[in-house]
Amino acid sequence: MHIFPIYDRTVSREAKEQLVRQQGQVLWFTGLSGSGKTTLALALEKKLTEEGHLVALLDGDNIRDRLCGDLTFTQEDRMENIRRISEVARILVHNGLVVLCSFVSPEASMRQLAADIIGPEDFHLVYVKASVDTCKNRDPKGLYEKAIQGEIENFTGISAPFEVPDKPQLVLDTESNEPDQNLEKLLNYTIKHIRP
Repeated sequence: MHIFPIYDRTVSREAKEQLVRQQGQVLWFTGLSGSGKTTLALALEKKLTEEGHLVALLDGDNIRDRLCGDLTFTQEDRMENIRRISEVARILVHNGLVVLCSFVSPEASMRQLAADIIGPEDFHLVYVKASVDTCKNRDPKGLYEKAIQGEIENFTGISAPFEVPDKPQLVLDTESNEPDQNLEKLLNYTIKHIRP
């Protein structure tokens, strides 16, 4: 197979960012299932779009349905899942989009892989904080109950660990704060980093 990259011949990132009047950036939402990652990402996508920003949302459920539908939840497949997502996010951010990635990504090594692929200057780690007990009580998809019954293997928080991020750029506590508080904090942070 012969591959001839054309990166040096495409329209520059700078030109595309000028066109959409924003800087491409990736916000990577990490946290337990049920912590509120997708809810916050969806709310942010709506707010940014209303303000005239071009946004792409990559979410665990949608990605697993198509792009990563061949992967399981083993350690190796989880790393491959993150690798594929990160490569897609990298392409989108280099085309001037604000990319919202909502994935449990439970291990520090997974989040570091994403940051390395995307580039640390474009990568913002957002920790959506909620305890296992809180997420079990919410359990919007019924996954915790299935995991407790042994129907789901390697489920983060039950039969697989979650490594709390050491130094996230932003922490959103969905256990203690009101949803509007978290969204306002998230929106303010994002606007500050995507303004050209």
